[in-house]
Amino acid sequence: MQLRYAFRLYPDTSQQTALAKAFGCARVVFNDAVRAREDARAAGTAFPKIGELSTRLITQAKQTASRSWLGEVSAVVLQQSLRDVETAYRNFFTSVKGTRKGPRIGSPRFKSRKGSRQSIRFTANARWSIMDNGRLNLPKIGAVKVKWSRTLPATPTSVTVVKDSAGRYFASFVIDTDPAADAARMPETDRTIGIDLGLTHFAVLSDGTKIDSPRFLRRAEKKLKKTQRELSRKQKGSKNRAKARLKVARAHAKVADARHEFHHQLSTQLISENQGIAVEDLSVAGLARTKLAKSVHDAGWSSFVHMLQYKAQRYGRTLVKVGRFEPTSQVCSTCGVKDGPKPLDVREWTCAACGAVHDRDINAAINVKTAAGLAVSACGVPVRPEPVLAQREETGSHGYSTEPRAA
Repeated sequence: MQLRYAFRLYPDTSQQTALAKAFGCARVVFNDAVRAREDARAAGTAFPKIGELSTRLITQAKQTASRSWLGEVSAVVLQQSLRDVETAYRNFFTSVKGTRKGPRIGSPRFKSRKGSRQSIRFTANARWSIMDNGRLNLPKIGAVKVKWSRTLPATPTSVTVVKDSAGRYFASFVIDTDPAADAARMPETDRTIGIDLGLTHFAVLSDGTKIDSPRFLRRAEKKLKKTQRELSRKQKGSKNRAKARLKVARAHAKVADARHEFHHQLSTQLISENQGIAVEDLSVAGLARTKLAKSVHDAGWSSFVHMLQYKAQRYGRTLVKVGRFEPTSQVCSTCGVKDGPKPLDVREWTCAACGAVHDRDINAAINVKTAAGLAVSACGVPVRPEPVLAQREETGSHGYSTEPRAA
């Protein structure tokens, strides 16, 4: 399994200038490749292959007066920029055909020099290295200072240098993880858990644990409002406006980093303590179109579930997503009777059939665990039951939702 490990870079003034040149050259090659393919499409001819684009846009372009400065950066950076164009067009065509998962994506667009994020990639043949003193040696850039927050578990295959909207530099290494080391780090356990995600509490577990929502964006709204107001009062194109824009970007980056760290710590804790995890497959895009949009984005459910997913795959855990149409808040977890929908302000309710008093969120978390098939498990027994063939009278949708339902 491949993972990325990101570390903060602190280039000096000359190295920042060299990185700016590399960002600019990679962007120009990317735009030239998009322009060449768009011209071919308009003319009705076949798309030029990547080898032809490499010869025309890099090798021959370096010999011209208008593109001679392409020789000031590493050739690997330019080649990887062409690879990015190839990948972008491949994703676009598969999306048009309907063979690509996720929402449809558009055709590649030109990159702007004023973009909020810029990046270049060095592969192994670029001869970059990590020096004995801990610095990252990049071709035609130099030895850049790195803030190592942890040790790399293996030798990286490539490194991507990123400059974000807040003006910070990062080195992102691609690592091939060792399955044996991952298994030793988190041994198997017999515990299972169901998770109900929400806004009042970020997560409520089926064992009754409630994890408060940090509300990072809500807590920083006052500062963000002040910095945004200062930005709006600056004259467009002035240096003061550029400084104010950087201040706003840093304030937003601080919020995003805090949320990201919270998701990482909580997901790692849940993965290490439980062998099976059940979570509801929420429609975040749909909830983001309601009056709760800001709170939904502040919670960051999609990012959290994605972390659970790849960490479960890495450490041999089982993650089950329960369909969003499963009535987890309407069913009594004690007797299984459906009691009907309830407004959001109802946090506790009593089952009309058995008289059990339920906390809305804890009851939903238990039902999520039950619907995923994790309610009954023991050491040595499979976390999720084996699939059973449906009887003849059970086959077909019968007008019900085709989302996964309780066994």
